[in-house]
Amino acid sequence: NDVTGLPANRRNIGMVFQAYSLFPHMVAWENVAFGLQMRHVNAAERKKRALDMLDLVGLARFANRYASQMSGGQQQRVALARALAIQPQVLLLDEPLSALDAKVRSRLRDEIRRVQLEVGITTLFVTHDQEEALAIADRVGVMQSGKLEQLGPPTLVYSRPATPFVADFVGLTNRMQGTVRGGSVEVRGTRIPLVQPDVSDGPAIALIRPEAVSIDGNGGADEGPLVGTVIAVAFLGAVSRVTVDLGDTTVLAQLPTSSASQHPAGTRVRLALRTDPVLIQREEPAPTAS
Repeated sequence: NDVTGLPANRRNIGMVFQAYSLFPHMVAWENVAFGLQMRHVNAAERKKRALDMLDLVGLARFANRYASQMSGGQQQRVALARALAIQPQVLLLDEPLSALDAKVRSRLRDEIRRVQLEVGITTLFVTHDQEEALAIADRVGVMQSGKLEQLGPPTLVYSRPATPFVADFVGLTNRMQGTVRGGSVEVRGTRIPLVQPDVSDGPAIALIRPEAVSIDGNGGADEGPLVGTVIAVAFLGAVSRVTVDLGDTTVLAQLPTSSASQHPAGTRVRLALRTDPVLIQREEPAPTAS
């Protein structure tokens, strides 16, 4: 149903904010039941549904605790239970995890996804955290200045960005000079197919993900368009991000840590580019002096 013309209080929408907004004088189940009370649901049904919702989010044993007696993650789950208790048609989540530390965010992100699938409710989740969006969504929408740049499955948005803004915003991107010819772009001796159809020939910048760059071996004294020197290695756990200086530009390569550890800073290496389709961007002409 189109609810555009309806007042907000008649749209049957559940809302969870960045701030938990729990009433400090109410225990958890009373907070969850508040929306039902405003809808004049009888007391017995209110408490039953509130306890059911707390059980759904794994907080049944915290039903009689005040907000001050719970952690941030627990309070946010109470807020989620409260939004679900009114049985909304749509659930809106406005950066609900941004006030939490990284470990709690990751755990609660998975919890929200589980609850959403179990309840089967359409959910709109607003976030500036790209990893969060890719991990939790069936479809991701990327917006810039109020305009929807791309909408699609997370894998498609990441691997086939529709615009240079999406490519830069969702994950890291190497910007490498190349030349478009006949539907592909040649980048430092490697020909790579294009995401965009019908691109005219000529100079362009290819947008290449770090995981599409690998180390093909030691560069030694060799020279070549993809031979350079490792200037930094960032350990990220199972993977590491290697920064390589090619002389006229630097390139990021994301490798398994076991592989990256063989190429410490100062090592000469030869890179290879994977031939996954890439997005290209035309260079803006330099402004002329007036």
